[in-house]
Amino acid sequence: MVNTMEKTIEVRWHGRGGQGAKSASAVLAEVLFGEGKHVQAFPEYGAERQGAPIKAYNRVSTKPIRRRCGVENPHIVVVVDPTMVESANPSEGCADDAIYLVNTPEDARALRNRLGLTDSATVLAVDATKITLEEMGQNRPNAPLLGALSHVFSDVPVEAFADHFTKKMKSLSPKVLEANRRAILRGREEAIIV
Repeated sequence: MVNTMEKTIEVRWHGRGGQGAKSASAVLAEVLFGEGKHVQAFPEYGAERQGAPIKAYNRVSTKPIRRRCGVENPHIVVVVDPTMVESANPSEGCADDAIYLVNTPEDARALRNRLGLTDSATVLAVDATKITLEEMGQNRPNAPLLGALSHVFSDVPVEAFADHFTKKMKSLSPKVLEANRRAILRGREEAIIV
């Protein structure tokens, strides 16, 4: 879905403290680095408290990345907290053909209309909250969103995301690691793309 051969791809994550947006952006960068890409991952947040709005960013390229400023015109927007569809203005600065990955139970077509996106935009909707509640008993939507991102970075298999996540978070119990692995795979399977 994304061709990193031609340009640097920029990703902007919208989430709240404690939902894993910062960690997910780091995992995305590490997985893509492992696939031979040049990457950046960095967060932006104010008050460091659970529930506070945060943004995280990625840059991905096949060539060295010289830019060190914030991401203003992302190609991909990931909305970790569904309430931020209204409050964060996720389409700000995006081109008409941007890709939006949103944690929501809402129909992807209805979401496209609500965001006022053109038909050239791609919308992926996945109920990451439901997946993590079923798999882990808590709302940690970053894992299923990583799985859904494997649709966007289609040259990277979803297993690379699952394997890397479990290696990075190896301090967690085996039961929790396996639940996260299942959540990543379900994020890939259950994402609806329009």
